[in-house]
Amino acid sequence: MTTESTTAALPGGYHAADFTKPDGRAMTLYGLAPIRVDSEIPSPSPDPVDARPLMRWHPVRGEWVMYAAHRMGRTFLPPPEYNPLAPTRDPEHPTELPRGEYDIAVFDNRFPSLTLTAPDPEPGPAGTRAGVGKCEVVVFSQSAQGRLCDLTDEQISLLLAVWADRTTRLAETGQINAVLPFENRGVEVGVTLHHPHGQIYAYDHVPPVAARAAAQMDAYVAEHGRPWLEDFIQEERAAEDRIIRDDGAALSVVPLFARYTFETWVLPTRPVSLLSDLSDAERLSMARVLRDALRRLDGLFGVRMPYLMTVHQAPLDTPRPAFPLHIEIYPYLRAPGRLKFLAGTEQGAGEFANDKFPEVAAAELRAVPDTAGDGL
Repeated sequence: MTTESTTAALPGGYHAADFTKPDGRAMTLYGLAPIRVDSEIPSPSPDPVDARPLMRWHPVRGEWVMYAAHRMGRTFLPPPEYNPLAPTRDPEHPTELPRGEYDIAVFDNRFPSLTLTAPDPEPGPAGTRAGVGKCEVVVFSQSAQGRLCDLTDEQISLLLAVWADRTTRLAETGQINAVLPFENRGVEVGVTLHHPHGQIYAYDHVPPVAARAAAQMDAYVAEHGRPWLEDFIQEERAAEDRIIRDDGAALSVVPLFARYTFETWVLPTRPVSLLSDLSDAERLSMARVLRDALRRLDGLFGVRMPYLMTVHQAPLDTPRPAFPLHIEIYPYLRAPGRLKFLAGTEQGAGEFANDKFPEVAAAELRAVPDTAGDGL
């Protein structure tokens, strides 16, 4: 039998319960109501995961590159009759999830790019080390048909609390210095399973994007004496033309410096650095704004917008109160049927070229009717 232990109460009065899968991986179920499990805790395979990821230092770019050869065998766009992220119906063909009452599931990835127990690699090239970190899968719903934006505001608020809880737990391992929740949606972005889900990558170091952002934010405080987010919110509210929705405690905006055509940011209007810093009211406000932003992107061209969504929190290596918690959504359609490809200047120089001013993009998103994305 698998084991269960209820965790401490989550913010918002949400519920969580921990389990161990037959292959030894950890799983936590989260719910708006108390968790109920009606079947054995399953795993697609009873064999323990044997992952030996490693990292190599890129001396020119000054960053690590992950290598995980075992990921070549991961599940890729399986037929509808076998969905590894749906609750198990046939015990002879187990999936990742049990039957029962819960809203969100988080479990260790069977094909991780990083693990907390990564062994030291065999002696080899200089700048090679174990790929230490953690990779988790976050299943947004038991339903395979819906979208993240089909969840209720309260369910998305729960998801924000789940991301906060995972960040806290990962920090408590003493091995993690940065946590990145994200969602890839659409084959155009490289998704391998259509069931609504995201992932969490936890790093034993501070990745370059977070490190550079932290340095920029520290420099801003040193120069201006206040957090960047405080000025950003004030300036965007004064300008008005780039804001998509202002919910009071949170808002969505196509930022002045957007790199993607319909790039959308969701931010709290009070400067905080971690999801766990949000009050219950702020978290629910962010949930409303995030749901609205995703629905507008789907309604914009009348198709499910392929996108990459990333959740940016402060690195965990040291307190960073100046770092602005925010969510970035990168839509991959720049016009109906026209994808945004990262070409020469983006890939080679790291500088983006955008075909549309953010003010125009924001106006188009504001004009999307509430029901435009229904039924997609």
